[in-house]
Amino acid sequence: MKILELSATELAKKIKAGEITSEEAAKASLAQIAKEDQKIRAYLTVDEEKVLARAKEVDDGIRSGKYTGPLAGVPIAVKDNICTKGMKTTCASKILENFVPFYDATAVTRITDAGMVILGKTNMDEFAMGSTTETSAFAVTKNPWDTEHVPGGSSGGSCAAVAAGECFAALGSDTGGSIRQPSSYCGVTGIKPTYGTVSRFGLVAYASSLDQIGPIGKNAADCAALLETITSHDERDSTSMERNDTDFTSSIGKGIRGMKIGIPKEYLSDGLDDDVRAAVEQCAAYLKECGAEVEYFDLGLMEYTIPAYYVIAAAEASSNLERFDGVKYGYRAKAYEGLHDMYKRSRSEGFGPEVKRRIMLGSFVLSSGYYDAYYLKALKVRALIKKAFDEAFAKYDIILGPAAPTAAPKIGTSLSDPMKMYLSDIYTVAVNLAGLPGLTVPCSMNEKGLPIGVQLLGDCFREKTLFAAASAIENVRGGWTLPFARKETL
Repeated sequence: MKILELSATELAKKIKAGEITSEEAAKASLAQIAKEDQKIRAYLTVDEEKVLARAKEVDDGIRSGKYTGPLAGVPIAVKDNICTKGMKTTCASKILENFVPFYDATAVTRITDAGMVILGKTNMDEFAMGSTTETSAFAVTKNPWDTEHVPGGSSGGSCAAVAAGECFAALGSDTGGSIRQPSSYCGVTGIKPTYGTVSRFGLVAYASSLDQIGPIGKNAADCAALLETITSHDERDSTSMERNDTDFTSSIGKGIRGMKIGIPKEYLSDGLDDDVRAAVEQCAAYLKECGAEVEYFDLGLMEYTIPAYYVIAAAEASSNLERFDGVKYGYRAKAYEGLHDMYKRSRSEGFGPEVKRRIMLGSFVLSSGYYDAYYLKALKVRALIKKAFDEAFAKYDIILGPAAPTAAPKIGTSLSDPMKMYLSDIYTVAVNLAGLPGLTVPCSMNEKGLPIGVQLLGDCFREKTLFAAASAIENVRGGWTLPFARKETL
């Protein structure tokens, strides 16, 4: 088996055994980036010299016993809204085009302390606002399965990089499905952990009560090992949770016999493609084959999730993005008259259309006279959504559903209709509103050869249950070959 075809955990074992070096793995990844990324555009920043120097240092550290973790030596990509010391962090926005942080995000510190090698920063929707990675100010990322289609968003660059063999794993962020939806479109596995599990320190904020960093990999085992690596309590993040149950890899292959799986009837109603509905039903059959009980139930509140999410997310975004004003860092307009004109011109020129749209929406719902009518009402709906999930998890171990209404759409079809783009998040945003963990695992292909993933939802702090179910699905489904390993593609 070629190096690139190995999973992250398989590669780490071979590096530990001395069969492969981290430098060889990094060179293989860099060669794949050079070969494919002009077409895929998964990366915004790659520094080959730094990567190879880091890989050599890691090889020395593995030999000396400094790096002993389960992913030591593995090359990884990082979404470009996660701060990396000495490496540009742009959020795919003109307003941060040349911003170089002087510190690492806690999640980045965790992966470097574990001996992983950062290849570069991946493309994304600008400030994580979008579902297709088309709102980036610098490039449109393409789906490695079919470059006429989007990879999803906002972590489309990270998911496309894994699918294209341009890294072995990646970090993304998930505010309303930004890991799970592109994982479905790109045929990879991704998990948004319980809110507070991974420190948000160093993650450029979009909506602080919804944002969460999470792993993307080729399979459930890779995601479990990476989540285990980045999970930590962090005093610099006031929402960070102190957890003792972080041995996520122990759940891989554990079995799910006797588990109760619920499928909300609303998830299979109008608006869902037949191919996606068939994938959910196929996944339900896989779970039954593994000994789980599956039944349909009414979850409720489905029609309120999108409005509540976009009111809350936009309100928090309008507050978080106030800091980008051209004063201390980032883009500043070249011509202006006075301080206030500088603010207006810098922000008008620096932000893209989608970011402006959400800032304006957020400012509106927080404004005098509309705060009670929109923002407070959305917070009440959020509480009801959490209550509905609490009631569901009193009966079920896992909720199964789609990750998106369709397979990956063609480039250009969603961006022309913002409402269509917003509605594509209908199956994912409730998880963020309720602070729950959600995992996407590839299940099948549609008739056009595009992957379809299904979403597994768990109660708070039940990531192990999701990993057990995902690995069970993988065992029954059989091998899953990513596009870079297929001779007929890429």
